[in-house]
Amino acid sequence: MSAQDVLILIPARMASTRLPGKPLADVGGRPMIVEVARRSAAAGIGRVVVATDDEGVFAAVADAGFEVVMTRSDHVSGSDRIFEALGRIDPDGQVARIVNVQGDLPTIDPALIRAALDLLDDAGVDIGTLTAEITDPHERTNPNVVKVVGSAVAPGRLRALYFTRATAPYGEGPLFHHIGLYAYRRAALERFVALAPSPLESREKLEQLRALEAGMRIDVAIVDTVPLGVDTPEDLIKARELIAREDASQGRAS
Repeated sequence: MSAQDVLILIPARMASTRLPGKPLADVGGRPMIVEVARRSAAAGIGRVVVATDDEGVFAAVADAGFEVVMTRSDHVSGSDRIFEALGRIDPDGQVARIVNVQGDLPTIDPALIRAALDLLDDAGVDIGTLTAEITDPHERTNPNVVKVVGSAVAPGRLRALYFTRATAPYGEGPLFHHIGLYAYRRAALERFVALAPSPLESREKLEQLRALEAGMRIDVAIVDTVPLGVDTPEDLIKARELIAREDASQGRAS
């Protein structure tokens, strides 16, 4: 599989209520969406394109030298947005694997993006995603921390059986915090977005359950850390501090 067969798509919209204007918030001297694109490009696995419905985001990304495509404003989810973008960017179907990187992960390690894609080297896997073992006791019972329930299929790798906001599985042993970054085979993405929302998806408010209920295979790479998702002003402060420390340690000016 060559870099020409892989496409990283980053959905970005301006509709956040807890942090208005989130994609354009400054982190490390750059708009957040540009920082995510920069880190995605550093993964070195393929073409990077931002998919947005906002002209301000479009301009910021283009001005930074990254590819960007306009999409409709009525998409319910990021997966719907990236599927529209895929059709616009690659109507002839040359791209075989698509990585969906959330636009609010400005501190993500490029190695994590590669780890999700690597799961698709197994021909039986439809979708790849990530998890990290929970170390904070409060996260075990926090419904905002989605847990992966899975069976080990190799060192550092699970086959997902379920995703839940509950504390699961029951009993002694590790719990795993799901990281919402996905690598899709093109056929799997096409099938997924064509499916109606499933009962468990609607109950848990977790879109990935639609794929499991349809019999699709999701494998999960176990990684060391959970990247910071920026949803609130407090998260934004943390992201700025993390990037400032990173820049200082690498002797890089923002």
